[in-house]
Amino acid sequence: MTTESLIFLLLLFIIATLYSSVGHGGASGYLALMGLFHFAPEVMRPTALMLNLFVSLIAWAQYSRRIVLNKKLFLWLIAGSIPAAFVGALITIDATLYKQLLGGLLLLPAFRLLGFFKTAPQNEKEPSFFPAVIIGIGIGLLSGVIGIGGGIILSPLLLMLGWTDIKQTALISALFIFVNSLSGMAGLVTHGIEIQPEAYMWIVVAIAGGALGSWVGSTKFSTQTLRRVLGMVLVIAGLKLMIF
Repeated sequence: MTTESLIFLLLLFIIATLYSSVGHGGASGYLALMGLFHFAPEVMRPTALMLNLFVSLIAWAQYSRRIVLNKKLFLWLIAGSIPAAFVGALITIDATLYKQLLGGLLLLPAFRLLGFFKTAPQNEKEPSFFPAVIIGIGIGLLSGVIGIGGGIILSPLLLMLGWTDIKQTALISALFIFVNSLSGMAGLVTHGIEIQPEAYMWIVVAIAGGALGSWVGSTKFSTQTLRRVLGMVLVIAGLKLMIF
């Protein structure tokens, strides 16, 4: 195994660990990493979604052992996101400009979570059906087009709307990412997908990182620590999307 391959695996492990600690699958990080290593676009999207499936499922399993899922909100979100993610995966566009815009937008909630914009504490609010479905449709469509699960968009929205606390956000995001990644993969399969032979090793590394990160995130971190980690995750995702 070459030095370059070892560096790739190490960075993959770190990304999976960091993202899973806040209930994310890590697709935006995997896309950025593969872009850095000059992967072909037709390889990047299915590979990121495939790794997303494993890591987000592990994160959901860890968080669900300690937190009860808000099933109503989750079902409202995926009602629109699942078909939208499938349709989005069928769309082939030049996403460079979109990624840059999305990366810039992600920095705003990230800075808020990191405490740059002070806001008064708010009680959780009751979710609304139509806004939740519309949010699901929008995130699902964008997720399918780009090849992410949508957690980096969903998490700050849930927190800013006051619908969930930080750990419920992590739980919902993990399962939301899994079902959207599965729907996106189904859409890509209809066109034919290209997976690298080394992908099996990447899956093993991502699973190891996902198991570590989700365990630490669900059992060891305080709420404030999770908020800071989530903020850093969004900063990393935003910068990576803007750069690559």
